[in-house]
Amino acid sequence: MQVATILSPFHGEVQALNRPISSGTPPRMQPVRAWRAFRRLVRDKDDTQQVFEIMSALAGRSTDWGYRRLLNSPQGGYEAYRRLELADRLQDRAWLEACPQGSVGAAYLAFIDAQNFSAYGLAEESHRVADIEIEAAHPRAWYARRLRDVHDIWHVLCGFDADALGEACLVAFSHAQTRSSGFGLIATGVMVQFMRAHTGYPCARSILRAWKDGKRAAWLPGEDYERLLVEPLDLARQRLRIATPHLYQAVPSHVRDAYRGGKGWAI
Repeated sequence: MQVATILSPFHGEVQALNRPISSGTPPRMQPVRAWRAFRRLVRDKDDTQQVFEIMSALAGRSTDWGYRRLLNSPQGGYEAYRRLELADRLQDRAWLEACPQGSVGAAYLAFIDAQNFSAYGLAEESHRVADIEIEAAHPRAWYARRLRDVHDIWHVLCGFDADALGEACLVAFSHAQTRSSGFGLIATGVMVQFMRAHTGYPCARSILRAWKDGKRAAWLPGEDYERLLVEPLDLARQRLRIATPHLYQAVPSHVRDAYRGGKGWAI
């Protein structure tokens, strides 16, 4: 769920990172704004800006909950202390190319190359939301950036492609991991659209299954991603208790974009 590779550095990134967050309290929920953005996303699954509109509108207390959980875990506390900016690390192609064959990093590089994605491309999309504070100089904003930047790594770990069903499955998994109502809205809404499309395949069930698998998996936001990317993919999935997405894999690739109202709806 990204745009084409962004080759140039962020404009004004230093100024953004020096800007304090506007408030120490969680933002208020904006369900109407989120619903309107979701309807635009249904019409065009590649309109990534709408995802960030939804996430901003429904962030609530989920970011604070996640950051507190990070601090309360041994590895997560170390990651919070380091405050590594994952977008910068994941934009280092030489480092990714040095990841061993069969590793998470090698699979991640193959995934983003196949889709013409980049870590900076996804970050640029988040900047298009007017009131988002994801680049602010605040621990809560750093944690939000962390969740944004691991999205495509989670694609690889979970085995979901970048089609509409794969994205819906991943956001369902992400809802279970993060408690973000924005992820919940997207997953539930797309699941309903697939149910209405009557594809004859377990599209809706695969989304629900992904949510259950997210509940059973280890808590991924607290991982050391530099170490994880050099780990063999199969062993990483086993260690993190990430299940094989059999229901998703049972849906033919030409059906995975065929949700009612979407561009691929033509069964």
